[in-house]
Amino acid sequence: MNQIAKKEENKAIAISAETSAVLSMIERVALDPNSDVDKLEKMLDMQERVLNKQAESAFFSTLNRCQSSMSRVAADCNNNQTRSKYASYAALDRALRPLYTSEGLSLSFDTEPCEAEGILRVVCFVSNGNHTKRYSVDMPSDGKGAKGGDVMTKTHATGAAMSYGMRYLLKMIFNVAIGEDDADGNTQSNEPDCADWLSKIEESEDLDSLKSNYAEAYEANKSHKFNLIKINAVKDAKKKVLSK
Repeated sequence: MNQIAKKEENKAIAISAETSAVLSMIERVALDPNSDVDKLEKMLDMQERVLNKQAESAFFSTLNRCQSSMSRVAADCNNNQTRSKYASYAALDRALRPLYTSEGLSLSFDTEPCEAEGILRVVCFVSNGNHTKRYSVDMPSDGKGAKGGDVMTKTHATGAAMSYGMRYLLKMIFNVAIGEDDADGNTQSNEPDCADWLSKIEESEDLDSLKSNYAEAYEANKSHKFNLIKINAVKDAKKKVLSK
C-alpha cells in the first residue's frame, strides 16, 4: 500500500470513528425518556454535519485517486487562428472517463442564466452518489470574432460556448495537462484503444473471472503504460465491488 493510500485509509477510519461516536451519543439521548427535545434536535443537526463532512471527505479522496491515475493528454486538434494545438473533448473523454467512472464518479453538464449579456454559464456537477460538487465556467456566446464582427449565428455561438465550456471544465476538474507528443512517442494518443478490455474487466461476475480478465488485459497491454494505468484502476474498483 502506497503512502497516499495509507493516508486516505487512516482518514476514513478517523471519520468513521467520529461518526460512530456521534450516533452512539444520539441513540443514548433518544432512548432517555427525560431527554430535552431541543437538545436532541441540536444533536441531530450535529449528526447531519458529521455525515456531510464524511461524504465530502470521501468525495475528495476519490478525486485524489482519479488524479493520481491520470496523465497528460496529447493534443489532437489544431487551431488555425492561434496556430496552436489542443485536446478535443473526445480525446479528454476517451482518456479520463474509464478512470473516473471506475471510481464511482459521474459528471453531468448543464447551463445556467448569467448576469452578463452574451455570456453562457456552463455548469458541471460531479458526484459520487453521496456528495456533489458544482463547477462552472462563463463562456462568450455572442458570436463575435476577434475584431468584433459577427462570425456565428446565435445558435452556433451557443453550441460552441457549451462545447468549449465542457472541454475546459473537464480539464479543470481533474487538473489535466495538455501537451505535444513526447519525443519518444510515448503518449496516450499513440497507444491502442483499450475500451474493450476495460469493459471485459467491468463485466467480471466474480473474483476468479476478474483475475482471468485482468491477466488477459495486462498481457495484451503490458507495453502500453497509459493503458495499464486505466486497466489497473478499473480492476481495483471492480475488486472492491466483488469483495463486498
